[in-house]
Amino acid sequence: MISRIDLRGAAFPEGGIDRDLLPRAELDVEAALEKVRPICDDVRHRGTAALIDYAHRFDGVTIERVRVPVAALESALAGIDPAVRAALEESIRRARLVHRDQRRTDHTTQVVPGGTVTERWVPVERVGLYVPGGRSVYPSSVVMNVVPAQEAGVGSMAVASPPQAEFGGLPHPTILAACALLGVDEVYAAGGAQAVAMFAYGTEECRPVAMVTGPGNIWVAAAKRLLKGRIGIDAEAGPTEIAILADATADPVHVAADLISQAEHDPLAASVLVTDSEELAAAVEKELEVQVGATKHVEDRIRPALSGRQSGIVLVDGLEQGLAVVDAYAAEHLEVQTEDAAAVAARVRNAGAVFVGAFAPVSLGDYAAGSNHVLPTGGCACHSSGLSVQSFLRGIHVVDYSREALAEIAGHVVTLAEAEDLPAHGAAVKARFDWKVPPSK
Repeated sequence: MISRIDLRGAAFPEGGIDRDLLPRAELDVEAALEKVRPICDDVRHRGTAALIDYAHRFDGVTIERVRVPVAALESALAGIDPAVRAALEESIRRARLVHRDQRRTDHTTQVVPGGTVTERWVPVERVGLYVPGGRSVYPSSVVMNVVPAQEAGVGSMAVASPPQAEFGGLPHPTILAACALLGVDEVYAAGGAQAVAMFAYGTEECRPVAMVTGPGNIWVAAAKRLLKGRIGIDAEAGPTEIAILADATADPVHVAADLISQAEHDPLAASVLVTDSEELAAAVEKELEVQVGATKHVEDRIRPALSGRQSGIVLVDGLEQGLAVVDAYAAEHLEVQTEDAAAVAARVRNAGAVFVGAFAPVSLGDYAAGSNHVLPTGGCACHSSGLSVQSFLRGIHVVDYSREALAEIAGHVVTLAEAEDLPAHGAAVKARFDWKVPPSK
């Protein structure tokens, strides 16, 4: 069901392992760009009418308006299963605890007497938050998008999620209920590239936003790439992925269950085990057969995901090589199930989120650890972070110098301006001193 890659005995170059040797899904966002471009242009020019047409074409629903009535949000919250409501409320509470501690404060540095630079943290004014709604329903993604935006102080936010034929062209009621719990009353029944275009260009119903965040399929990722610059984005999210770094102390039942947990998202989901124990690898392979046979979504998602080129068991010589492999892979979710897991996890450099030990499965982070599950995929964790309060903040430097403080550095400014052949830059300083610039100290 799942392939093996044997790296034992391989000599890694000084720069690290070649990432092309590791399992990874093919995701051709560039090819998708040309398909989403006309959709985005259509939404730009026809607005709501285009969104209604695409709801019929792609989602099989007939709607008259895209914005969800507030009454529908209230009804969804009133009708939600009490146990689901309690779980969402606890997820929100824990996410607020973590994200509230991410807030930044303004800081002023006195560079010289009379000269200061203050870094101000200013929230993005308005954001569009995308919540997927394809094979599954993701109220947890409402929490993960909205909570950091609220804690950052974003003043205006809108949520978009695909319309569902089963629910009369509205997004799934659990998504609507989560929005209501969080106090978000601007919600749109729009999915895919057209939702991103709605946020970027605005329509009769939806004002344009400055930034779009949230996971989605390849069409959402392509629209984000196309419209980046007009809007800020968090990342181009690809299929979900889990990597598990494990040794002989790991429980194969846990490892197999965790690999399956991400495989059930999508047939392109990646499940990767990195281990120096051939005995564990064999035990996990047997356990996968047992557990897959007893679960849901086997043929349409789990089996294709586990047997695809993006999944595999990677055999390594030892912990050091295992760490090199997981750092090269840069997983969205990385579990460390080894002896002294906390110490090993502390050495990981590239991962969207790290889950330490046997009792911190990725599923916990998906829902209620307090961490954020909107994370970089496709190896982007080597340079990008998951969604956080900082994602919605902009740092602005405020420069405040007195005449005396400028005079002290003026000579150096003029010298550097002339070195760059930009004499007008130097002249702008000279003009403040009657063209007489005292020598810099």
